[in-house]
Amino acid sequence: MRRLTEKRLLVATHNAGKLDEMRALFAPHGVEVVGAAEMGLGEPVETEDSFIGNARIKARAAVEATGLPALADDSGIAIEGLDGAPGVHTADWAETGAGRDFMQAMTRAWSELEARGVPEPRRAAFHATFVLMWPDGHEEIFEGIAHGRLVWPVRGALGHGYDPMFMPDGHDRTYAEMTADEKNAISHRADAFRKLQAVLG
Repeated sequence: MRRLTEKRLLVATHNAGKLDEMRALFAPHGVEVVGAAEMGLGEPVETEDSFIGNARIKARAAVEATGLPALADDSGIAIEGLDGAPGVHTADWAETGAGRDFMQAMTRAWSELEARGVPEPRRAAFHATFVLMWPDGHEEIFEGIAHGRLVWPVRGALGHGYDPMFMPDGHDRTYAEMTADEKNAISHRADAFRKLQAVLG
């Protein structure tokens, strides 16, 4: 496994909430995190049907555009009662003509569970896949997961995405009712990051 010795890392995301989480996770290791938007990068089209495939597309585009090592994260929520949907289409469910609306996405998820008559508890898992890529094309892959159940109505005003409807196993609050530090200690992204720490030099 290659170690990351560089002290500047491009995180290939335009999601401010996700970028904040990554900065907090990398800060203790002395790694400066710069986001794709700060570098003026566009968002590549994600054409793969897996988290790894889409993360790889984003990492490769970022490396080629900047020459910096890049970390791309593709993540999403897989709902058991919806056959794993939305999965890689997690953000797509939030798309509107005026940007992303995750209340719309969460409402769709719950409505489809209702339409199918899926019994409680309505199980789901957040997945996070990191692809860390260097300018020479070498990559390391790290996958994290957090299991839990969905709640309705949504709860909490913190977090982002589907956080207000996801209650992780072993807890009585949703991601969106937790502080950033509390969520970062148990999240799917934190699980992937714990594995990634093995490469931090």
